This record gives sequence, C-alpha cells and structure tokens, in this order.
Amino acid sequence: MIKEYEIMSRGFECLARELGDVETETFIAFLLSNRFDYTKWRQDKFDDMTLSEIGKSAADYAKQHPFKGNATVI
Repeated sequence: MIKEYEIMSRGFECLARELGDVETETFIAFLLSNRFDYTKWRQDKFDDMTLSEIGKSAADYAKQHPFKGNATVI
C-alpha cells in the first residue's frame, strides 16, 4: 500500500515536471485559498458529456500525451 507521503511526493514531482516550480506553487496556493473541491469539479466537468465523448476525449489525450515512463502497478 502506498503511504500518503509517497503519493504527495509523486504528485509534487508530476506538478513540478509539467508546470515548473513557480507555477506549481501558484497552483497549490490557488487550491488552498479557494477551497477547491476536486471531486465536484470532475463531476461538473463530465456531467454534460456522454460516455462516447468522454472516451474520445481520453483517446485524444492519450495520443497527444503518450506514456513514456514505467507503469506502477498497485
């Protein structure tokens, strides 16, 4: 089982790699200051999409962002 600090570490590494240090700090500050509810945001984002649209969006994203690392099996 992955411990919380491992998840946080991996998450921060992903953010820093994709956004850079300054934008990562900005992103975290935004989440904290706005009491951002990720679960509600995801529900709202997909509420108006059909299953086919979600699948197409995921496939398009995968084509634009091919996986280049090692998969972690949990």
